[in-house]
Amino acid sequence: MKLFTTSIVLTGFVWSSFGIFSLPRNRTAIAQLQKQSDLFYLYKGQRIPLNQRQDAIAVSFKNLPTTRSLGGTTIPLYQQLQQDLQRNVRSTTPPIVNPLGDNYAVVTVTGESGKMIQQSIQQQPYVQSTLPVLSRNSQEDVIILPNEIILSFDPKLSQQQRQTILEQNNLEIVRKLRFQRDRYLVKSTVADGTRVLGVANQLTNVKGVSSVTPNFVQSVSNRNLEMTAQQIQGFEQWGLDKSTPKTVAQASQKTLPESNLLAFGWHLNSIPLKQCLQQEISSWAALQTCLQSPTAATKSRITRTDIRVTEAWKHSNGGRGVVVAVLDSLIQWDHPDLADSLYKVQAADKCPDEVHGWDFSSGGNHDDPCKIGDSDTRVNPTELAILGSQFQDTFQLSDAKLVQQYPREFAYLRQRYPQASLEDIANYIRFIVRTNKIGGEFHGTYVSGTIAAKPKNGQGLLGVAPNAKILPVRVFGLNGSFIPSAYIEALGYAADRGADIINLSLGSILPTEAEESAIADLLQAYPKLVIVAAAGNSSNNSVAYPAGYPGVLAVGATNLMGQRAPYSNYGQGLDLVAPGGDLGTPNLLGGIPTTGGTWLNAFWQGIPDPTSRWSYVVDSRGKYWWVQGTSFAAPAVAGVVALMKAEDPQRLLKRDRFISILKSTASYQALTITDAEAKTYSSQPGKIRQHLFGSGLVNADAAVRLVKRRR
Repeated sequence: MKLFTTSIVLTGFVWSSFGIFSLPRNRTAIAQLQKQSDLFYLYKGQRIPLNQRQDAIAVSFKNLPTTRSLGGTTIPLYQQLQQDLQRNVRSTTPPIVNPLGDNYAVVTVTGESGKMIQQSIQQQPYVQSTLPVLSRNSQEDVIILPNEIILSFDPKLSQQQRQTILEQNNLEIVRKLRFQRDRYLVKSTVADGTRVLGVANQLTNVKGVSSVTPNFVQSVSNRNLEMTAQQIQGFEQWGLDKSTPKTVAQASQKTLPESNLLAFGWHLNSIPLKQCLQQEISSWAALQTCLQSPTAATKSRITRTDIRVTEAWKHSNGGRGVVVAVLDSLIQWDHPDLADSLYKVQAADKCPDEVHGWDFSSGGNHDDPCKIGDSDTRVNPTELAILGSQFQDTFQLSDAKLVQQYPREFAYLRQRYPQASLEDIANYIRFIVRTNKIGGEFHGTYVSGTIAAKPKNGQGLLGVAPNAKILPVRVFGLNGSFIPSAYIEALGYAADRGADIINLSLGSILPTEAEESAIADLLQAYPKLVIVAAAGNSSNNSVAYPAGYPGVLAVGATNLMGQRAPYSNYGQGLDLVAPGGDLGTPNLLGGIPTTGGTWLNAFWQGIPDPTSRWSYVVDSRGKYWWVQGTSFAAPAVAGVVALMKAEDPQRLLKRDRFISILKSTASYQALTITDAEAKTYSSQPGKIRQHLFGSGLVNADAAVRLVKRRR
């Protein structure tokens, strides 16, 4: 793939229901939004303002997984809607339909065509209803508002008292949330649309109601990768060698297998890569040679910016006997490096086909809990057909045909970069589709590999705790669709099924009382459970949620140089930092290597193996990817906690003790404050390190040693 040389910035893993990325709203829409000051929901008594978007309509489908086109081919309902709208609505800019999980879609609208589009949508027999699309004031996100509210009663209330509250407020129960004692999904019998917000807000004042939250369906963005085209092009000249380097940092052979990609994992041990970066490396082959030949003379002069995992392996069993639940997007657990790290559910009340976790992403309502969601967190055939078709188009379509498929993106890029050629813009779109829209769907696979990858036959990568077991729990559908009620059930499920640790690399979700109270109840019921969460990737002066909730371990990200990664949140609520990667420091090698999902044969039908790097991939098909984000700093810490818990086999230590040990053994020694940061906080020189890094950089070896002494 020829990479263009204009100064377009590539932003990765941005899940959005508006194609590749959200485009700026027009001025008329902005003016309309500013008048809607009455749209808000309450969190801890504070108003969280929302806007109703005028450039989008949400669609709820009937309980039909597929429909048939005129040609007899089975297609997803959102594609059927796209075809029907293109046939029925005449517009210079055709409406675009993007799926949001299995049950919803978002339709973009422009100008006067909005009313015609809505009428056409409502005429389709497979459409349940249209719903308002909201967003937060300062963000271009997508929030759908169905007629659903998460309601938690005071546990002391009798059934009659609960029923009275429901009747007085014109509510009826949809169903009780699974793995939750007093939480229900309810709906209003008199309100719909944005009026559901008012119903939820009024319920906060009702005696006997502990918490209440609209069951927003969100499209959660994970802005984990940022890199300029020039940086990618600089690395591209190395080419893509299909051979892989042997390890230069062998782990203890008593407990861990050999991994031929271990030297790339600088977060485990930064010495090999930092040694090579001090030398002139002119090719991919030269890098491999360097990584296989450590130089003792330079080793002593290198500042370690990793979390000392390779040393911790020598004093631990690699996390054996510990279960880490990963609540995330697609977890492709048949990846060769994950298949041996998979937990098998042992619960007596498990569903008949429940073996390796559960997929909660679609939500749903059914009397039989085994028919809500399904037992497989991997990409399903329908999703694979959608993603595979989009992926193949980026390799097979001409520049002209590709930009026709993404007219809004093309128009935006043409306006912003008028000097860019058609080839430049098409290549940009190719890269973003491959990286964000396809590769980013396997975020859960990336996270799982960071925690517990364990390769077969010495070919692959090692996670921080390769002998730990992963419990896959899917909470994101396609395009980052996220349903709070399903997520709350997934939290309870993970603890109920025996997780010792829960990792939440969830991006920036709306803070809600329902989520906070559910996490608080969970931590109280399971005092040994450790919940680790990503601090967020917005470079904000406070951590995002769920990392910001009490009792949750909030983890920020650092880069190879020991600096705060430029995207990482910091400040209020930050507990610790760990390597999260920085793909610009230096180039791709500054990322965290982990397991990916695009290696599946379905993606490559009719496409020859690439001979050049087409995304942030390590190998030709993307079995392994370089990633960055607090989404990967958090699982690194979850892996360290697994190493620690494995050295406490009788589970004598409680959560607070593990967190205390992590903080007391963390250090600022290898961390660096940039000149810009020093200038910003010049009036607070004594507090700057804690403000940027919390208690410091995690030290796995010191933490494991201390657990062994205290057990």
